[in-house]
Amino acid sequence: MGISQPTNQQTLNKPPHIKMYSTRFCPYCTRARALFKKKGVAYEDIDVGSTPKLWRAMEAVSGRTTVPQIFIGSLHVGGYDDMAALERAGKLDALLFNQNLSQGVCS
Repeated sequence: MGISQPTNQQTLNKPPHIKMYSTRFCPYCTRARALFKKKGVAYEDIDVGSTPKLWRAMEAVSGRTTVPQIFIGSLHVGGYDDMAALERAGKLDALLFNQNLSQGVCS
């Protein structure tokens, strides 16, 4: 008996990997964590506060020098304010739960 490969529908419904570059005491990082908790999603929290090499890596992938920097799948959402704007616009769930958007994320 072999392991079955996921169908296209299963692959499409798989939640994206969420990555957040943060520091421990940043208030915007704390707000982002609270929103992820409210949504019930798992995320990778990369603490860049005490590791200059990780901070530089964050800057390289995001083009920004502030925390948090949030990625949902391959999409760079930006910081907490950007994620909160998506939530207010009703577009965050589609990204977090890999749902189809009829309009673009930034529309």
